[in-house]
Amino acid sequence: MSLVAKRSVTLGGHKTSVTLEDEFWDALRMIAHRDKTTVASLVGRINQTRNKSNLSSAIRRSAMAADREKQKPIVSINAAA
Repeated sequence: MSLVAKRSVTLGGHKTSVTLEDEFWDALRMIAHRDKTTVASLVGRINQTRNKSNLSSAIRRSAMAADREKQKPIVSINAAA
């Protein structure tokens, strides 16, 4: 069973809370490390490309897509979703 954790991120100078299960926070950290960026930057890129969905859902979709297609950058994956 995965715990749900709420964390704060700053997007465009504004602090916002994101609630995700631990495995998605872990996936974000791994993707950020792979892409040589920060989790905050990665979340910002996802935020810019999401289509009317809430941020937590967009992150989940991006993380799952990145897991399926490890070679593609997360923004391209998210934009195709």
